[in-house]
Amino acid sequence: MHIKQVKTPFLPSKRRFGDRAEGRRIRSIEPMAVVAPFIMPDRIGSQNLFQDSVNLSAVEHFVHKKREEGLAGFGIMHVLIAAYVRTISQRPGINRFLSGLRLYARHNIEVVMAVKKAMTLEAEETMMKFFFDHRATVTDIFSQMTEKIEAYQNKKEEKENAFDKLARVLGYMPRFQLKGAVALLTWLDFHNWLPERLRRLSPFHCSVVFSSMGSLGIQPIFHHLYDFGNAPVFITFSTVRKSTEIARDGSVHRVRHLDLAVTTDERICDGFYYASAFHELRKYLKNPELLENPPAQVVADID
Repeated sequence: MHIKQVKTPFLPSKRRFGDRAEGRRIRSIEPMAVVAPFIMPDRIGSQNLFQDSVNLSAVEHFVHKKREEGLAGFGIMHVLIAAYVRTISQRPGINRFLSGLRLYARHNIEVVMAVKKAMTLEAEETMMKFFFDHRATVTDIFSQMTEKIEAYQNKKEEKENAFDKLARVLGYMPRFQLKGAVALLTWLDFHNWLPERLRRLSPFHCSVVFSSMGSLGIQPIFHHLYDFGNAPVFITFSTVRKSTEIARDGSVHRVRHLDLAVTTDERICDGFYYASAFHELRKYLKNPELLENPPAQVVADID
């Protein structure tokens, strides 16, 4: 599927009819892009999968430097998320989403991180949602994530975020009521009537979902997209793989890799655009110092 790009970014002055609270409707798309959601109405049926791997040498050196600067707890995860946020600022097409069978450009960058509450088999998993500015630096992202995670971990009461509490309430319902409640939420979301407070709470409405497999000791898996909500990209990652590489001077080095397994919604942009975006992501992972300053410019999506 091809989506036409324009050289001059479109900057909307105000909300127009047909826009949603979290994004504006994209109108200058080709007919095939309009028809595609009707041919592939479900996210699971329109997902593409690909793998990538990046040499971690530059990232690990950068992490060590930031920790020496006083950022205790700074890690590879912060660099990866900062790199993706910066990529969106330059390739806004990957921040689009489909709702109600229509294509939208998301206003904010909303990142969801899947985390275990404790490293045990019995521990529950929770989803934490972060809102980032397009001009955020890696330090901004580290600070925001650390503040929210520490606030969550330091709660004296039972460690449940707002979404966990909502899921618990829904879980008390009999099956027929729960099925009806989810159907109602899906219908409201389709027609853009889902309450904004609930949408901002939902981990299924976001720019991207990240999940770390390294702490589990396994390689990244291809995670499906959710039909509920509008998350267009799911990325799992791991840093446990090592390899032996020979440098140009003949020396042998042990290298750690950041392995990525990526699931994308093919209806939001074409393969060439996705490829360009992930080349951009690799650029920041190979040169993480670029993330220390805001981008020179933020590229807006098409009209």
